[in-house]
Amino acid sequence: MRVYGPNGTTLGTPASTARKTSSGGFVLPEDETATAQETRAPVAPRTTTGIDVLLALQGIEEDPVERRKRSVQRGKGALEVLDDLKLRLLSGNLDQSMVGRLRDAATSLKSSSGDPGLDAVLSEIELRVEVELAKASQH
Repeated sequence: MRVYGPNGTTLGTPASTARKTSSGGFVLPEDETATAQETRAPVAPRTTTGIDVLLALQGIEEDPVERRKRSVQRGKGALEVLDDLKLRLLSGNLDQSMVGRLRDAATSLKSSSGDPGLDAVLSEIELRVEVELAKASQH
């Protein structure tokens, strides 16, 4: 009969030599104790980090309707940035913050919505943002 501990697990270190009881007839072999320790050795959990993992998890749990709504909002946001760019160009107030907003708008339009028609419209908006971004970076 083996007794490992209160929950059936061995918490101590393996014995380096065989133990004898007071009667002298029972001996615990070293190999069996070492094998029991090796099979119960804790394994550190694997950690995964990175933004890609988080985005992948969001994509798995995301409802298609919610993904479409977010894509529509990103498209509207990009159109607002383009409209603001037009107003700033007409008034002569183009600054570096506008270029940063254009970059952010272009980056946000890269993800797919799952709807082919919406994705086509978003890619056209993205192309226009990229053209304006290229124009702004030439100045």
